[in-house]
Amino acid sequence: MSLTYMSLVLILAIFSLLVMVLKLKVQAFLALMIVSMAVGLAMGMPVDMIFESIQNGMGSTLGFVATVVGLGAIFGQILESSGGAHSLAHSLVKGFGKDKAQWALSLAGFFIAIPIFFDVGFIILVPLVYALSKDTGRPLLFYGIPLLASLCVTHCFVPPTPGPVAVSQILQADIG
Repeated sequence: MSLTYMSLVLILAIFSLLVMVLKLKVQAFLALMIVSMAVGLAMGMPVDMIFESIQNGMGSTLGFVATVVGLGAIFGQILESSGGAHSLAHSLVKGFGKDKAQWALSLAGFFIAIPIFFDVGFIILVPLVYALSKDTGRPLLFYGIPLLASLCVTHCFVPPTPGPVAVSQILQADIG
């Protein structure tokens, strides 16, 4: 098989996945499974090997990551339901003052994103962005960008968030 053919299969797979999820509204996991099987067939893998490859690839990674994600979801729900996220953010804004509230939101986003997913942290904290913007007359982005940056950095680089845990499992790297 040529490199050109494999590259074409890869590009078509990514395009197909995007079309299925964004345009056809196929559930992302199901779309990934369908595209994975199609790529296996296009690359000449026997059908039984395709299923084994998907099972081994996803199973070994998900077996470890699912535990961390599950615990993170539980802690995140506790943080959200108890009002702890709002309390932390309000305390930080009060401590930093309204002039430096963007720093308070960054710090709150950093700590809140550790046990929960990026989007959940955003949903929890975005009302503060609107409230601060309204109170101070500053643009939404003045508060939104620091919050999003801290949520993103934490979600991508700080264990035990799912991203770094999954990468460490795939690379068989020691998180410690």
